[in-house]
Parts: sequence; C-alpha cells; structure tokens
Amino acid sequence: MGSENLKVVQYLVDTRKLWPGAAKTSQIEDVASDALELLPREERDKVLKYYFVADAKMSLVSHLLKHWVVARYAGVPWAETKLTRDERTKPVYVYAGRQPVVFNVSHQAGLVALVAAYYDHDPNPEGGPGAIVDVGVDVVCTSERRDRDHRTVRADGWAAFVDMHAEVFGTREVAYLKGSDLPLAREAGEEQAVDCKLRFFYTLWCLREAYVKMTGDALLAPWLKDLNFLRFRPPAPGKEGGDGTGPGEDEVITKHEILFKGQEVDDANVCIRSIGPDYMICTAVRTPERKEDALSINLEPFEYLSLEQILEVAEV
Repeated sequence: MGSENLKVVQYLVDTRKLWPGAAKTSQIEDVASDALELLPREERDKVLKYYFVADAKMSLVSHLLKHWVVARYAGVPWAETKLTRDERTKPVYVYAGRQPVVFNVSHQAGLVALVAAYYDHDPNPEGGPGAIVDVGVDVVCTSERRDRDHRTVRADGWAAFVDMHAEVFGTREVAYLKGSDLPLAREAGEEQAVDCKLRFFYTLWCLREAYVKMTGDALLAPWLKDLNFLRFRPPAPGKEGGDGTGPGEDEVITKHEILFKGQEVDDANVCIRSIGPDYMICTAVRTPERKEDALSINLEPFEYLSLEQILEVAEV
C-alpha cells in the first residue's frame, strides 16, 4: 500500500459565460439562486459582498467546488459537507479526526481551478489527525493587467516593477528577474521583451503561490525570503481552443530548482502548465510522511467541469 493508492484530481470551471443575465452582483441572487441555496449562509454572504459580478461568480463557483469535491470523493451527502478551518485558517473537511480528501482552489480572470487528493486506502490508519497529503494550486492570467503592467514598466522601468513586489519573492529570485539575460527576452522588440519578462514574473508568482498554499501558510509567512525558485522558465503560451469549454492545455513543466534556506527541496511535486495563450496553472503536492507518494504522481491535465455537473452531485 503506498503511492499507487494516492489519487490527485484537477478540475477547471470557466465562469465567464455563466449566469449571463447578471450584470451586477445583486442580480446573482436571482439568476443563480439554485446555486447560492446550496451554500451555508456565511458563504453566500461572502459571495454577495463582491463589488464586481465577475468576482462574485468566481467566488460562488469556488465555494461550490469545495463542497462538490467532498461530496464526490469523500462520499458525503451534500448537506453534510460541513467545512471548517484548520489552525492556519485553510478550509478543510474533517471526519473522525482525519481529512478523507484534501483540496485547494484558486481563481483568476474567470477561471476557477480545483486540485484535490485522497488515498484509496489510508497507508497510515493509525496516524494522527493531520492530513497525510498537502496540496496547493494557483492560476494566473498574464493579460488581465497587461495594459497597467506595461504602463508601469514604461514609466518606472522593469527593475522598479520587480521591486514593487520584492517583499514576497526570494532575494535570488529578485536578482534573476532583474537580470539582463532572462531567456527568451534578449532578442525581442521592446514591447515583446516586456511581455516576455512579465511572463517570467507571473510564472514565478504562480510557482510560489501554489507552493506556499501547499504548506498551508499565506504570502505573509515569515519564511518567504528563504524560498527560492532558481533558473525557472515559463511554459510556452498555448493556443485558444481546447474542447470548447475553455482554453486548451499546452506545455507542462515539472522540473524546477527549489531551495529553502539554501537546501534543495526534494519532497514536493510542483507542476506548472500553460492553459491557452494567457493562463498558467501551478499544482504543488507533497506527502510529508511518505515523500515518494507525491513525487511519483503524474499530474494529469485539468478536466473542465460544467455547472450542471456540479449541481448533479448536489442533487444526489
């Protein structure tokens, strides 16, 4: 019993075409009433606090996915998918002192990503109450703030742009981003060079965010400067298309040099992939008690979910 029993599932929901009748957040209560009613009052209130309807849609789907994954993969009726928070405020589902399925969600520019992990058979049934697998996911969109990013770089320079975010990066990462020899950026025209540098920037952001979320900490963690992704590169931009439900998936990169306090990180499976020309998603998985379990997992492509598929599980 071991790594072959560890299952990792990855799903995407494209919210951009959902509930087209909602032009503002207040209208979500009417056009998405069936979905909202599936959430506890506290979660519904959080959804409806968003000013922009696009953000409210992503929040609604994010909340739905957390209950959906527990119902489907922990075999719990939807009405019993009560979520709590662990000591680091990360949403969890706990049953009999353990987490039968662990999960993490991320959303950006209309896409909502869910990664979840579970064991077919618990390899450590006598273990403590903590999760035996940690997961993190992050999705970024390189084009969502492109105009603003370009204006900032033109006005202040690339080094100043990097410095604006330096406190959440490692020192060596900042030096790498500010260096003059970023791969792919040397022979491009000025605008293309900035786009290329921005892709490196958002790649690093995505890698770090997924890793930090895997640990259960936040971007204010005191050890952020001790974490460095070195000589990383972005997955190449992909093409629009796919199966008609969202952007298609393209290049996948699974090898990275990761240092923590100067020591190589050898217990995390970190995978970043391009989704169409503008999106990247990073998944990070580790199994602290049996690191080989996570390292042996081949993280398969994300599967698109429809709203109807989510609601079907809620109706069972």
